[in-house]
Amino acid sequence: MYGQRFAMSLGNKQTMQTFPTKVYRSRNFILGRVSSESTATSTVRRTWNTTTFSLREYTTQQQQDNVTSAPKKKLFQKGKWIRRGLLASAIVGVGTLAYILQQDKEYLESAIQQAHDNVPPLALHPDTGGKKNLPVVSHQLDDNPLEEDKPRLVIVGSGWGAVSVLKSLDKDKYNVTVISENNYFLFTPLLPSATVGTLELRSLLEPIRKIAARVQGHFLEGKAVDVDIDNKLVEVERVKHNGVPLENERYYVPYDKLVIAVGATSISHGVEGLEHTLPLKTIVDAINIRRKIMNNVEQAALPTTTPEERKRLLSFVAVGGGPTNVEVAAELSDWIEEDFVKWFPKSMRPDVSVTIIQSRDHILNTFDHEISNYAENRFKRKKINVVTNSRVERIEDGKVIYRRKSPDSDSSELVEIPFGLCLWATGIAMTSFTKNLAEQLDAQRHQRVLWTDEYLRVKGIPDHSIFALGDCASIQNPKLVNRIIELFERADKNHDGMLTMEEFAHVVKYISRRYPLTKQHLGQLVEMFDTYDKDKNGLLDMDEMRTLLQDVDSKMTHLPATAQVASQQGNHLGHYLNVLAKEKGDEDKTNAQVNPFDYKHLGALAYLGNTAVGEFNTGTPGGFKMLGGLWALYLWRSVYWSEQVSLRTRLNLSIDWTKTGLFGRDISSI
Repeated sequence: MYGQRFAMSLGNKQTMQTFPTKVYRSRNFILGRVSSESTATSTVRRTWNTTTFSLREYTTQQQQDNVTSAPKKKLFQKGKWIRRGLLASAIVGVGTLAYILQQDKEYLESAIQQAHDNVPPLALHPDTGGKKNLPVVSHQLDDNPLEEDKPRLVIVGSGWGAVSVLKSLDKDKYNVTVISENNYFLFTPLLPSATVGTLELRSLLEPIRKIAARVQGHFLEGKAVDVDIDNKLVEVERVKHNGVPLENERYYVPYDKLVIAVGATSISHGVEGLEHTLPLKTIVDAINIRRKIMNNVEQAALPTTTPEERKRLLSFVAVGGGPTNVEVAAELSDWIEEDFVKWFPKSMRPDVSVTIIQSRDHILNTFDHEISNYAENRFKRKKINVVTNSRVERIEDGKVIYRRKSPDSDSSELVEIPFGLCLWATGIAMTSFTKNLAEQLDAQRHQRVLWTDEYLRVKGIPDHSIFALGDCASIQNPKLVNRIIELFERADKNHDGMLTMEEFAHVVKYISRRYPLTKQHLGQLVEMFDTYDKDKNGLLDMDEMRTLLQDVDSKMTHLPATAQVASQQGNHLGHYLNVLAKEKGDEDKTNAQVNPFDYKHLGALAYLGNTAVGEFNTGTPGGFKMLGGLWALYLWRSVYWSEQVSLRTRLNLSIDWTKTGLFGRDISSI
């Protein structure tokens, strides 16, 4: 019965036919039927259980499919609308972009036509004037009428000092014109890395027009040759792209304020034969050095080259033990060990030599003595010859003759060393432009640099309209002893002819503010007072004060010719010019608001070949010294990476260092 009812509920006709449909009254048959029915019942029960399980499983699976398919359908529906939205957005975006470009094109065409129509006539046909009756560039092709009332600020140069001035100037204070032989800013601290291909040349350059555009400045590619001080005109000589000046193509550029930041050239020290050497100050110098190195190596690899000639070609000599030559020697050593031995005949390696000739007893003599010793020991391990206490007598074609002092006696001997490349980097000298300016001023004659005051104004210019900074200039040290009476009277408040400790502290504070270069020489206040108080009466008289000032004057030194100094001077001068324009040219009010230039030495770095050394001013005695290690290399890179003037050069440096690490340096010669 149960099986029949179950079969009927399932609608299974086959199952229903298996059950009896007639009732038999026979007892025996009934007993047999009972037995058969029991068997059938057990079979049905098993079928029931199996079918029930199958139904439950089917129902559960169906429910799971429904649960799973519902979010999928919703997600599909949502994704469909998202795709439609993205497509619509793309269509709208493309249409908008096309519209903007069309409008921009129309605007540019209109702006170009308007700019062409508004070109000042004097920009096309300038008047003549000045001492030499040359064309005067009073207007330029891209002049803005709003700039006519602004003071004319002319910046000569495109180095660290000039760029720092441009970056710190207010945008609307001056009508700025930059004059330079190069239309780019060169990151000079990394120039040695470009001589062997560690860095590409373009990675060190930033167009000066992009930097000048910040203050809406103009740029003129030319070489400044002289200054007409009386008429306030800068004489400029036109320059070809290859750097060769053109004769009889000169013009004047007028100025109200003139900033000179032209750098310096290498000093000869009276040594003959410098035409056989190569300097390293410009990007062209780096190109020449790289080309010379590769040409020498390729010639040395020829089988027809004699052993003597091969040694000469592979001899690299650097005269001078400063940071530039030290870093070039380190880069050369890295190139030899990592690239030369890999791509050139290995039998040539013993013939390669790198030599540094230094006139003093240590290389890197501007660094701490511990750093100099570390550098010399490292170069000794890298087989770089360091020759100290030696002075170059003359340089001949393929040969350096120098005099070496004996360490044990006062005797000396002449030594010859052949070279395939000789690098000269010893000291600085005035350029022809700064020489021409100095000859016009009595206060500047027979000097090695342009002297300025503490506000970077050139000495000898009555109206203080010319400023100078960087390697071409130096702040003239004050002769404090010549101002003894003024300083003593300023400090002697009670006019008793003696200075108490409080009065002495007041005059020291005044000297430090008025002449910041004296800070490092004034020392501890109490110790100085006790040292010069000879009679120990707790007072300083006029004679004791004179002795103190004489000692301070004797210790005064000039600022180093480094990019760090030029950069800080440029920032200071930019701030000074901003305040001067705000005060309508009133120098007294400006000087009251702006302190004299105060150089803050942050530290110095030098690359030594896969490592670096440095010293940092931490405000504590001795500062912090960095002596090699892999971390020093990455710190050295990080410092110079952060000092870049644009994101483009930062990316280029990162790419170049990565390429060098993965694939080595480029050894092709162009």
